[in-house]
Amino acid sequence: EQLRMAQGQPQPVNLAPTVSKISPAIELLCEDHLRNVVGKSSGTGIYRSFKSKLVPRANHSPFGDFPKDYIPKKVKKDDFSLDVFEKSQAATASNMYISKGLGTGGKCTSKQKKKDVRLPPAPKAGAYFKRNIPPTNFRRIYDIGDLPVSVNHTGQGGKIVWKVRPSQLNYNHYLPIFFDGLREKQDPYRYLAVQGVYDMLDEGGAKIFHVIPQLIIPIKAALNTRDPEIIAITLKVLQKLVQSGEMVGEMLVPYYRQILPIFNIFKNYNANLGDKIDYSQRKKCNLGDLVQDTLELFEQTGGEDAFINIKYMIPTYESCMLNQ
Repeated sequence: EQLRMAQGQPQPVNLAPTVSKISPAIELLCEDHLRNVVGKSSGTGIYRSFKSKLVPRANHSPFGDFPKDYIPKKVKKDDFSLDVFEKSQAATASNMYISKGLGTGGKCTSKQKKKDVRLPPAPKAGAYFKRNIPPTNFRRIYDIGDLPVSVNHTGQGGKIVWKVRPSQLNYNHYLPIFFDGLREKQDPYRYLAVQGVYDMLDEGGAKIFHVIPQLIIPIKAALNTRDPEIIAITLKVLQKLVQSGEMVGEMLVPYYRQILPIFNIFKNYNANLGDKIDYSQRKKCNLGDLVQDTLELFEQTGGEDAFINIKYMIPTYESCMLNQ
């Protein structure tokens, strides 16, 4: 380039478009904003994922819950309903002046048509039903200020700020806490947990290998919520985990029995839309495709015993390496 400048030749211009990579944490924020826009235009209202009854209740204030004495008690409205006698059948206008023997009560037989007995509907197994989300340690520890992260609110949106470089942290202590926050659905907890996990996996290196056994419980808790949004981000984190260091994929093989049952349930979780477009594939939120991609990464990074263990838990899985 210096030679071209000296000779007066123009420098080559790179016409290829530059695409900025969006982190999964930012994708969640953009998806919530898009749902709010669609909800306002369609009349369904603003989308609030944390308003679900399955999500744990938040604190009353940043300083914790109020004392019970300060919480206003619910006042029951006065019941102005009629007495029991006045609401009975005997006080109705049609039965008030009926002669003896002409009423409908007290007889052992009746000419009225028998009412149809409605059978209860067939019970559902509820494999895809959402479960209650247990409270996370990530929220509790963040609220008391023991996590080395904060949110920098700028004009372009919030950004995570590390008080200490992730490579200098104690991974045995902090990485399971961040993994435990993957099942959060309210910001800034969700954004900090997801972005914090990705930052720690990028700079973890060999430290991640020794923390794998402590990550199984929070991963299993996130998958057992059966929430499609939580499962999708957990699958993306698992893909990042097995690619973050050597031997990490092989270290996960003994724990397939804890995390793969949910994979087997959502392996074919696809929408049958015919010739329509499923935009979740473009956003990488389709659970069926995410499960398939994650299983293929497990097989590629899990060593020789990975396929037989995956096949034992998911009989319909076909190898991506033996068929090549």
